[in-house]
Amino acid sequence: MENFKFRLQKVLDIKVKNEEKSKIKYSKIQNEKRIVEEELKALKQNYKKYADEINIEDIVARKITSNYLNTLSNTINVKNNELIKKENLLVEARLDLLNKQIEKKSLEKLKENKFKLHKKNEEQKEQATNDEFGMYSFLRKKAECV
Repeated sequence: MENFKFRLQKVLDIKVKNEEKSKIKYSKIQNEKRIVEEELKALKQNYKKYADEINIEDIVARKITSNYLNTLSNTINVKNNELIKKENLLVEARLDLLNKQIEKKSLEKLKENKFKLHKKNEEQKEQATNDEFGMYSFLRKKAECV
């Protein structure tokens, strides 16, 4: 069986490398999305914390808190937009990964089928050789008996 050669092995190797690159890209984007989600959560917690303190009697402190809340609100909007972009990138990366996995699987299936066919042909050759040896042995024994 060691003489089996898959003619598309180089293509399969390239597909495997592409799939690995795509997996790395997908996980990197997923981590970036998770980081943005954590930052957004922290910003929302800060907003909620300081929104409760807006009822301050001091006008200067109220104005500072109001400006801070306004800045937090703008930052939250920016992070929401960034999160949406990351989610879109994640979907694209997921689709790319799935396509590359499908391409690799199809080549692997083709290789598997070719190997089964090769193995079957080798077994048939071996069986033919064994049948021939058996026939010679039978004829030799038959000739000895006569």
